[in-house]
Amino acid sequence: MAETDTLSSIEQKKLQNRQKRMEKQCYYALCTEAFLIAISPNLAIVALIFGAVFWLRRWISDPDFHFRRLPYDVPVFLFILFGAASIAVSPNPAFSVYNYRVLVGSYAFTYFLAGQTLRSEEQLKGVLKALAWSAAISVMYGFYQFTFGIDIADMKWVDGDAFPELKKRVFSTWENPNIFAGYLGEAIAMVFAFLVSAEDSKKRWRIGTALFALIACLVTTYARGACFAVMLTLAGYGMVKDRRILLGCVALGGALLIADPMLAERLSSVFTKIDTSSEMRLAIWESSAAMILDHPLLGVGWGAYRFVYPEYDFYINDPSVIIYHAHNMYLNYAAEIGVIGAATYFWFFFGTMFTAFFASGKEESQLVRRFELGVALALVSVALGGLTDDVVFNIPTSMLLWMGCALSMAARGMEANNSKTWE
Repeated sequence: MAETDTLSSIEQKKLQNRQKRMEKQCYYALCTEAFLIAISPNLAIVALIFGAVFWLRRWISDPDFHFRRLPYDVPVFLFILFGAASIAVSPNPAFSVYNYRVLVGSYAFTYFLAGQTLRSEEQLKGVLKALAWSAAISVMYGFYQFTFGIDIADMKWVDGDAFPELKKRVFSTWENPNIFAGYLGEAIAMVFAFLVSAEDSKKRWRIGTALFALIACLVTTYARGACFAVMLTLAGYGMVKDRRILLGCVALGGALLIADPMLAERLSSVFTKIDTSSEMRLAIWESSAAMILDHPLLGVGWGAYRFVYPEYDFYINDPSVIIYHAHNMYLNYAAEIGVIGAATYFWFFFGTMFTAFFASGKEESQLVRRFELGVALALVSVALGGLTDDVVFNIPTSMLLWMGCALSMAARGMEANNSKTWE
């Protein structure tokens, strides 16, 4: 009898060790993906694939590991479904299938890996550290580009006739300045959330320095939409929560405009003159609206905007110029996957935002509350930036957004284990 008990104890110990090993594998894969998203999206996808394999193995072989429902799994599933259904009406089904497999695969697996893996506050700290180091590298490389120069004369990121003196726009490890600016907007929102809730002066100075570096790097992108989105996000929070924050935003913004006349010219151009970039956006939006009216149910097909736009083009009239998206997040989803499909995405998007903003419970830790505020503010920044550009068109930007949303809801679940929602 004693020998049987000993063998049973040994087997139990082996099972526990195997469970811990599988848990660590999923966690390390998630941290690796979080670190690589801004550095190397391709390697981030490799880490995601490993993470998905580790998670599936754990789900199958660990009797104590169960699938956990998150609050917005339903709209996520419906979004995936409508995206797949839209492929049937695409003028180029082969391209739509490939694009859907890569993009939606990245979104969905990131969402489920993050949401199902995160089970403790220590794990959340680890993921946040990975994201912080990644942001630091991106910002430092951005400052390197700005310091040693990068000529954008032959690049299509700015109207050279309207802004002849603008010769530098930093894009760091990202594809172009606007995408980098969208990423910085999310990072600024997260760091800002930790700054306003910092407990002592040393932490405030340290976090404040990081925030200033992110904002300064954002300035070097000269991305008008992102700058306005960040400004409105932080100023709006200050108006609601603390007028001193609003005054600080005004003072910092004024100082940056005085220190960099080109930034002032870029931002004021939105109200004082129309350059070809602004004119083109207005024309694309008009064409996108017509596209939605003609294809309201399933849209034109996932990723097929580029193929259908020439039929609605009245501004560019040059077949060699490819318009990849609607330069508006809301119009682009509605155009590609239909009005209902777009509604499922924004149900998930805004639902996560409002839950993170308003549903904080007393049982949550300080870290979870700060992180949720950061995610909520990041989503506000994306929502505002999405008015003038499709800021989630880029794969790593979207992966980061889906990861943040999943982590936010999973972190809330750590503090609500008695709720049936999390079983």
